[in-house]
Amino acid sequence: MPSPRALLPRSTPASAGISSRSIAALLDRFEERSVELHSIMIVRRGHVVAEGWWAPYSAGRPHLLYSLTKSFTSVAVGLAIADGLLSLDDRVVDVLPDHVPADVSEQGRRLTVHHLLSMTAGHGTDSLDEAWRLEPGDLVKGFLRVPFPAPEGTRHAYDNATTFVLARMVERVTGRGLPELLDERLFRPMGVDHAEWDRVASGAAFGFHGLHLTTEAVAAFGELLLRGGLWDGRELVPREWVELATRRHIDTPQIEGWSENPDALCGYGYQFWMSRHGYHGQGAFGQLCAVVPSHDLVVAVTGAVTQIEEVLSPLWECLLPGLDRAGSARDDELLAGRLRRLSLAPVPGSAAPERSAKARLDASAEDAALPDGTTVTVDPVDGGWLLRFGSSFDVEAGHGGWRESSPLGRPVVAAGAWRGDTFTADLYVITTPHRVRLTLDAAAGTAVATWNTVPLTGPDLVVHLRSPLMTRPDVA
Repeated sequence: MPSPRALLPRSTPASAGISSRSIAALLDRFEERSVELHSIMIVRRGHVVAEGWWAPYSAGRPHLLYSLTKSFTSVAVGLAIADGLLSLDDRVVDVLPDHVPADVSEQGRRLTVHHLLSMTAGHGTDSLDEAWRLEPGDLVKGFLRVPFPAPEGTRHAYDNATTFVLARMVERVTGRGLPELLDERLFRPMGVDHAEWDRVASGAAFGFHGLHLTTEAVAAFGELLLRGGLWDGRELVPREWVELATRRHIDTPQIEGWSENPDALCGYGYQFWMSRHGYHGQGAFGQLCAVVPSHDLVVAVTGAVTQIEEVLSPLWECLLPGLDRAGSARDDELLAGRLRRLSLAPVPGSAAPERSAKARLDASAEDAALPDGTTVTVDPVDGGWLLRFGSSFDVEAGHGGWRESSPLGRPVVAAGAWRGDTFTADLYVITTPHRVRLTLDAAAGTAVATWNTVPLTGPDLVVHLRSPLMTRPDVA
């Protein structure tokens, strides 16, 4: 697909005071540790100095940001406050009175915009699942019903539902949907014309996740923050809000089940994480916008990693030592060539152009993406295959290269190969971190289809091929 219009000017590492060798060392570290990235963009002194996409991911393709979305919701809150429509002391029960349970606790009545932004409502852990269980039709009401073991404002607990409530409060006071507000006030003025949003069944944006943007749009967002909310000399976000949102408001404890991550213990702002260097917004599976004001540096990353520390630590250890060091034009050329050749590993094997196969899917495998018993058919077509999954959908797969199709609205990029009696194909849900590997045993007549990482919104592949993604019960 064509590349979008450039949002940021380009330069070379040497002209921006970065050694290309430090960026090469960063790529080496990711490869050595099998860290699966989909893109990286490094911005220094306002210029993109290094950028790359691991094929089949590409520059013009929006990528699901997961919880990095929260940082954009924070900006929407700041805009509502700047407009005089909301304040940090406004209470949930006053702004959304029709979503207050009859038996709301006194603490629930006291919760303010500040408590939601800083995730200090008093819940012990993420309240999202429990809130949806208690009130499948009204997540705000469910959030207020989940017990509060700690007093508000005293401790941080990573709590997705707080951001959902914030999004609904912004929409109530502005009279605009969250996507429409950000399009008008942020994205269009910046030149971003490809923001996509996943939504709950009612059509409302999640707020806490679900935004899809290109890597450059994420980098431009970081640059906007670095400039104190200014873009082309125009104030899009008040400097006061940028400074308030990106400073520490509460200590962050070690989260059970998360790796011991030094950056995760640096504190939390208003939907931003503090870092050992600067601050960052982050999303599951390695979506990152890191801003380091002291070095005039922004790094945007998308990927499919287990923990964000797999990305952050190499940035600090490999990239920062290369700042303000002399580089050479030759090193810049070598790095640019390497970045152009980035690719995820293709499926090995042969084309076997005349061979067809049919099998029944075994869904007992862990991380299965499709229902048990689904009929899977592999038929050769020019340069690849047509993969049929029962009557649900068809996908085109290439050999020796990726082929794109959009069976249910969202694009899938796929490639495959035969090795003996086994056909293997990787199906990239290309606007997300996720892919499904199909393995078909022609001799046995069986197949499995499993996720590399199961999407947080559920394992059903069909759901993730529809556009826009609509999940969970209806939320008013």
